[in-house]
Parts: sequence; C-alpha cells; structure tokens
Amino acid sequence: MVSQPAKIALFGAGLIGREHAALLFRNPKTALVAIVDPAEAAKSVADQYGARHYCDAVTMFEQIRPDGVIIALPNALHAAAVIACVEHGIPCLVEKPVADTLESAMLLVAAADRTGVPVLVGHHRRHSPDIAKARQLVAEGALGRLVAVNAMWMADKPGHYFNTAWRREPGGGPLLINLIHDVDCLRFICGDIEEVMALTSNTVRGFEVEDSASISVRFTSGALGTFLMSDAAVSPYNWDTAAGQALYFPHQPENAYFLSGTQAALAVPSMDLWTHETLNGDWQHPLVRRHVTLDGRRAYDNQLAHFIDIIAGTATPLISARDGMMTLATTLTIARSARERRPVRPQELIDDAMNS
Repeated sequence: MVSQPAKIALFGAGLIGREHAALLFRNPKTALVAIVDPAEAAKSVADQYGARHYCDAVTMFEQIRPDGVIIALPNALHAAAVIACVEHGIPCLVEKPVADTLESAMLLVAAADRTGVPVLVGHHRRHSPDIAKARQLVAEGALGRLVAVNAMWMADKPGHYFNTAWRREPGGGPLLINLIHDVDCLRFICGDIEEVMALTSNTVRGFEVEDSASISVRFTSGALGTFLMSDAAVSPYNWDTAAGQALYFPHQPENAYFLSGTQAALAVPSMDLWTHETLNGDWQHPLVRRHVTLDGRRAYDNQLAHFIDIIAGTATPLISARDGMMTLATTLTIARSARERRPVRPQELIDDAMNS
C-alpha cells in the first residue's frame, strides 16, 4: 500500500518561504496544500504550486486540516503561529529563531508541552552531514576530552541589504540573524554553553546594531571556546559558504569551526581529523591528517525528511521548542554580556524572563 503524501501548509511566502515551497513541491512525500500570507505576491506563489491561498490562518484552519505546517513568518509572529498550530493538534516546523523574545519562546514551549504536539525548530545546520558527524565524533570520544573550540562567521554584506530598516535596528543585527546558527551548532556538537563574555562593535557602519563581535564561552563540560563574527569583513570563514549547504551563497571550500581535544583535532566542514601517529605522541611529534567522509546529503532535504517522520509519529524533533529556546537564550546572553561588559549566564536571562 502506497502512503499518501503529507499535506503541508506554509505560513509565509517571503524569501525562505518560497524556498520551502520549492522543496515541498520537489518532494514526492509532501503536498503543498495551502499558503497563508496576506501579501498579494503570496497568491502568485500559491498559484505557481497549485496550492490554496489564505490571508489568515484562522480561515485556513476552518476550511482545511493540513498534516503539518511550516512557519516562515517574521520572527515576531512565530510564537502566535506555533501556538495556533499546536492548539489545533498539528505538528509544525518553525524557522529560527524560535521566537523574537525569551518571554514569547516560553509561552510557545508551554503550549507545546501542554498539548504534546511536536514542534521542530528550523536550525537546518543540525541536519547537515558535517555537523551531525562532528557531534558523533565528539560524543564517541574520537577527540578525547574536548578542550578548546573556535568558531568563525565573517562575511561582507552589501549596502543594499540594510535598506530593510529592521536589519539596522535592535533585534536585527548579525547576532540574531547569523551567529545564532553557530551558537546552535556548537551547543549541538559540544553541549550547553554555561557562561559568556562578549565585546561588540558597530564602528564600520554606525548602526544601532553590532556589525562585529568577539565572544568567549565556557561550556558546561568545562571546555572553553571563542566566536569571532562580523558581517562587514571579506572572508570565506563562515559555514554558509564553506559547507556548500546554503541556499543562496556560492561554495567557498574552507573551515568555520575548529575543535581540539586531548587526543585529536577536527576542522569543520572540511572534516579533517588530526591525530598523532601514536597514542603517546605530543607536540614534538608529527600529526597525521585523516579525512572523514560524509554522505553528501543536503541539509534542507534532510530537515524536510525529518519533519515528515515527525508528522508520521516515527521521530521526535532533532531540535525541539525547548531546545530552540535555549539557543535563543544563549544568543541573547551574548548581547547582554556585550551591553553590560560582564560575564553572563543563559540561566540569568531565563530567570529574569520567568519573573517578568
């Protein structure tokens, strides 16, 4: 017996929403049945893929019941959209960040917990073969005890990128737009981040938001790490171009993450694993480089396949609403540390949000 394609509704037909529409259209296991977006251009997208167009979710839920929903709306609308889905008993995939504020994220998590309806947060890099393999190698002890981690995200955004006002204003800087992905990757690979100390700068563009940041972190395991970020610097040192997995950028083979342990070091996404020739080697002995082979699958295809399994009830979210909330909290911790010039723990922000 051939199972029917999962009926998926898409909330939002902007840049990433249109990419989701194309992914759904190409996948034989999904059927794009509706697009919810009041913009006139959204109707054209719906017509292109043979989907019904709605200006609001209330009307859609009254007329059809999709098997799942993909939410690609502006950040401030994420929480309300997720809560509406879980209240209707419909699993959803919500683009990152899980919400625009920690308070909204907590409301979303509470609704998901209360209803028991699964929510998958769209930190797509977790579905990329390099990130999954790096996590596996660390968990299996291939690096020994993890000691030090370095992550970089540096790129040069063009001037017209900032014609959209919210990208120049608080909440729209590269910490929450870009670095949040790297924070999530390092949480996924190395474990939770316990404490951060950060410096930010806006001297290149002079906007209200940062254009560069330097961050030191302590993981709960005791390992230490650094993040270096800028959206005003020419560089191939960012996962988006280095991994060749991003939807919008050219592939520039390089590395973005460097992990070192007591037995080996790993560069990601090149997946070069460096070890001594013998177990008792040290810094005066040569290192051997071994390339770790990946399966070549695509992150966004893997994410959609995972969401289909969640809808079918055969998988639990790789990144749940609560997990996505912790990535958001950790990223907001970086912003507070830079603003207040002191070490800050994510738990501090969570406690403040709970008491607000």
